[in-house]
Amino acid sequence: MSTSEDSATFLANGDRDLFNDLYIRYWEKLFLVANKHLKDAVVAEDVVHDVFLSLWNNRKKVAIQQFENYLVTAVKYQVLTQIRKKAYARKYTREAAMDSAAELVPEISHVVHNKKILELLYKEIDLLPEKCRLIFQYSREAGMTSKEIAQTLKISKKTVDNQIHKALERLKFRLKHMLFMFLG
Repeated sequence: MSTSEDSATFLANGDRDLFNDLYIRYWEKLFLVANKHLKDAVVAEDVVHDVFLSLWNNRKKVAIQQFENYLVTAVKYQVLTQIRKKAYARKYTREAAMDSAAELVPEISHVVHNKKILELLYKEIDLLPEKCRLIFQYSREAGMTSKEIAQTLKISKKTVDNQIHKALERLKFRLKHMLFMFLG
């Protein structure tokens, strides 16, 4: 093929060989772009596959001048979409965690303002041992899984799970103690 326009025409006509050539030529570069921003190889692979699937499904609708530019831009848009989804998931997880904490003591809302409890909770989190606090914050505030935390900190998943359990037990104990002081 001599020009991008010829390639676009062949692609629009369903040339699978051209599509396979594009996939082979650009897959790795697109994966590196996605993985650089997402820092998650599985999600990065999905993004690249989704871009190529979209290219194939829309081959008759799009007029592509430069395949590489088109594909890199498409990957960047998909990366942004994934980042937004992850941020939404973190927000939802954080809200769900707060709802769960509120369920521990259902009557607390009429006794003490939630803000004061949150302040005390954050103070207690700050008092956790450094490694335990860091793991707990990655888990609760950053929304990372135990596996992601273990990879980030280069420790075992079991250590991460133990530290999260340790933090939760300590925080539950301290919060119960503080609530009894408020009620007593």
